Formats: sequence, structure tokens, C-alpha cells
Amino acid sequence: MIWIIFIFFMILSLIVGQRLQSKFRKFSAIPTETGQSGKEIAEMMLRQNDIYDVKVIQGDGYLTDHYNPVTKTVSLSPDVYHGRNIAAAAVAAHECGHAVQHARAYAFLQMRSALVPVVSFASRWVQWILLAGIFLLETMPQILLIGIILFATTTLFSLITLPVEIDASQRALAWLNSAGISSIRTHTKASEALRWAAYTYVVAALASLATLLYYIMIFMGRRD
Repeated sequence: MIWIIFIFFMILSLIVGQRLQSKFRKFSAIPTETGQSGKEIAEMMLRQNDIYDVKVIQGDGYLTDHYNPVTKTVSLSPDVYHGRNIAAAAVAAHECGHAVQHARAYAFLQMRSALVPVVSFASRWVQWILLAGIFLLETMPQILLIGIILFATTTLFSLITLPVEIDASQRALAWLNSAGISSIRTHTKASEALRWAAYTYVVAALASLATLLYYIMIFMGRRD
């Protein structure tokens, strides 16, 4: 059963990821109204939201963009950092949306940040504990219960991530429109790019939830 869940969501994740990359490449050919780079757009959005302690840096890889609340840096992949197109603008603004959330003490972002140490610990040990719990289910069911609790924290993290990402996209799209970076012609493209990015988090959350329910069913089944 667990392999069916794993394979299903792995395939779904690959489909969504390929679709996201396709959209990004397609919209990378559409220039923004102002011709600014992703770096310039990010810095402009930060300034207009009165955020001056966050630095925009260039990261490595492809679509590896993220905001780090600890170092207060918006890391943009090379294609986004240098890109002067609507895809780069959307991604850069989205990551700055997280910086705005941080500055405004957005509740879900604070909750997610508070879970990071717990999730870091859980992710390191949970699979081994779950495996041991299944082997020792009849003699020491408490081990599986501990594994389920740990896995539940990672699932909660995935679920909390959804409103964080959706809100960051909404902030980004609203600002791109008000700042004149996007127009009627390009705004729907920016929205579509961010929507497919959000789908990756939806798939991850659903996969985590389905796996959690599977382990709960195993634990409850021993009591029948």
C-alpha cells in the first residue's frame, strides 16, 4: 500500500514539476512592461514595502528561489536574478512576498518557522522509527505511535506551507499590478506561473497526509 501511495504521488509530482518548468520557459520569453531584471524587481518591491534589511542575492541551480528569514536574504536562481521577463518577475515578487510576510509577522509564516527545529529532527529519524514500529508492532506498538506523532509534525508543516505560499503569491500579484510591472496582457501569465508553483506544495501536502493516514490505519488495525 505504501508503495502505491509513494509511486502515485511521485508520478504526480513529476507531472506538476514538468508542467511548472514548461510554463516558466514559455513565460520567460515574455518581457515585463518595465524591462527590469528579477533582482531589480525584488529590490523595488522590498523598498516599496519599507523593507531595507533584506538582501537580494544570486543563488545556484534552476528554480531554487527562496527567502531565508534567518539570514534575511532573498535568493534568486540565475534565470530569475538576471531575467527580464514575466516569469522571473513573478518568482522574484513571490519570494519577496515571504519577506513582506516576515516583516508583517504573518501568522502562518510564524507557525511554520516555529516548527522548523521540530521538523528538522523528525525528518532525520522518522522513517527509521516508523520502520522499527512496524516490525515491533505486536510487542511495542508505542514505537509506531511515536513515529506517527513525528510524521504528523512534518505533515502539519506541509499543510501550513500552503497558506504561506498562496498568500505570498497573492501579495506578489497585487504588487506587480500596482507597480506596473505586469499589464492585462502579462498579469494572467504571472498568475498561471505562480499557480503551478503552488501545485507542487499541494502535491507534497497531499502525499504527506495520505502517508500519515496509512500509518495510522496500521496502528489502529492492530487493535481489531
